[in-house]
Amino acid sequence: MGYPLSLAVRYMSSKKGANVSVGTAFAMLGVTLGVAALVTVMSVTGGFQEQFRDKVLGVNAHVLVLKYSISFREYRDVMKKIENVPGVIGIAPFTINPMMVTKGPRTATGVLLKGVDPDKMPSVLDLPKHLMPGGSLEGLRRPGAKPPEAPHDPIFDLPPKKSGEPTIHSEADALDGGTKMSLLDAMQHEVDEEAKHPDASFDVVAQPAPDEDVIVDAGAGAPVGDVTPDGGYASVLPADDDIPDSIDPDPCTNPEAVAKLPGVVLGKTLSKTLDAKIGDCVQITSPAVGISFGAGGPRPPIAKQFRVIAMFDAGFDQYDSKLAYTDLYEAQAFYDEGDSVTGIEMKVSDIDDASRISKQIDKLLANSVYHTMDWKELNHGLFTALLIQQIGMSVVLALIIVVAAFTVIATLIMVVLEKKKEIALLKALGAKDDAILRVFLYQGAIIGLVGTTAGLLLGYACCRGLIAYAFPLDPKVYFISSLPVLLRPNEFIVTGTFAILICLVATIFPALYAARLRPSDGLRAE
Repeated sequence: MGYPLSLAVRYMSSKKGANVSVGTAFAMLGVTLGVAALVTVMSVTGGFQEQFRDKVLGVNAHVLVLKYSISFREYRDVMKKIENVPGVIGIAPFTINPMMVTKGPRTATGVLLKGVDPDKMPSVLDLPKHLMPGGSLEGLRRPGAKPPEAPHDPIFDLPPKKSGEPTIHSEADALDGGTKMSLLDAMQHEVDEEAKHPDASFDVVAQPAPDEDVIVDAGAGAPVGDVTPDGGYASVLPADDDIPDSIDPDPCTNPEAVAKLPGVVLGKTLSKTLDAKIGDCVQITSPAVGISFGAGGPRPPIAKQFRVIAMFDAGFDQYDSKLAYTDLYEAQAFYDEGDSVTGIEMKVSDIDDASRISKQIDKLLANSVYHTMDWKELNHGLFTALLIQQIGMSVVLALIIVVAAFTVIATLIMVVLEKKKEIALLKALGAKDDAILRVFLYQGAIIGLVGTTAGLLLGYACCRGLIAYAFPLDPKVYFISSLPVLLRPNEFIVTGTFAILICLVATIFPALYAARLRPSDGLRAE
């Protein structure tokens, strides 16, 4: 490097003997603050992305297979087709529907009840890792539990046709031949008789006179005597019906009956809302709003009792307050669809490869009735917003480094103007233009390197301090309870490289001005 580096270090010193001049110190400080702010914000926004991804994938799978239909009863056959796809390490069926959960006078609405297979779910979800102390998934499925039977539909579920039996096209065809012909003959006979006797009158039943008492035989067992209620007909019925336990027993009041109830796992916030503890009995009711049709028409809401066997803390208030897990068979019983599921969820070995595996499964099924989606597509809005936020904040804070670069330019211009005579003498003594150019490039590089190093160290210290302090957040607003910070070396490397390059670019104009300076221009004033 020779004398250009020595001159660069010398020009950074003050005339009064200080190691670094005031202008150079402020230029380094500007770079330091800009780099520290940028790496801190990038670590915080990266922490939000990481936290949200972990929370989302903790209670959701990586790839889903859904069906554009009300019923999905062939899910076992679909699972066999895709369980051997490379990269898939876990597969399980699930159902999810909105419910109302009640415990005593407390009620929580809009709760998503997710039915899972207790045997296959741990290979897909991280729910066992999020269980709070004292809880267990044992008892989620009752011994001998079976999926509900499919409802009988008198229109579509016709009995199998016997060999040689004619095809039935209508209800009339369902009658045997003799009965069908006799009905037709009887109808034709009435038409013929009416044509022969058009003036014939129909038999009219004699009606009693208005003042005539009518005696009706009510049959055996009918009440006899005065049936006027106590208090007369003006008496008021009670506001609440007091139904004896012998008619409508409450299983939640019987400890033995509660112990036999199916299990349910509630979120931490949801359990606090209901004041429910492990072993308590809660009632889950299907909503009356929406479509709930059975074989005989609209079905009323279904209410079932469950026993709280565990509570989970996903760290994501949106899930902790609105999600509950139970056995797949118990969840299927709320809707009259038999052994049908909402979809199939899978876990893959590499979450970044989920999109490719999703497309591969879609091609394997080769049926437009099925729809596959990965975790990024399922939460596209959330992660897109986080990415835009990270990019926007990084760009805004990168402007601090750009502003610091202008400080570097101003400092070097002042140095060039101050050392104009010395530069002219050097060029008169035979110094080349590229040597003078390197003097100021080295000076800008030193400012950038020192400022960037100090900024990275300061940013790292700030991040460690935020991690140690665990700055609290409102989970109802930010969905997480503390400020997340993620330290990633690549972000520090990118930020440092960007800062040094900006400082080098900022030195180009002053360095070129100094390199093009002629000796006569520098010595003219002398």
